[in-house]
Amino acid sequence: MKQTFEVENVKCGGCANTLITSLKGEFGEVLVDLDVHPRKITLDIEDEKKEVLKLKLRALGYPLSTDELSGLQKATTTAKSFVSCAIGKMNS
Repeated sequence: MKQTFEVENVKCGGCANTLITSLKGEFGEVLVDLDVHPRKITLDIEDEKKEVLKLKLRALGYPLSTDELSGLQKATTTAKSFVSCAIGKMNS
């Protein structure tokens, strides 16, 4: 079922490219809306896979807006997002 999630730290097309390429193997087509804040992603996902998605997004540096992260976790995901963004820009 198609669902939309708000994600943090998504800044540009490089970030969107990383999300699309990193998630497509497990979730298929991923749409990233860069015109809203917080950014939103839409994908086809079953409820039992939401935890997998949450962990994958956090590992990439793009946690869900609903994630409750400590200060250190927020700093870590922000740093990871810069790396993921750079990779996404190089691969586009």
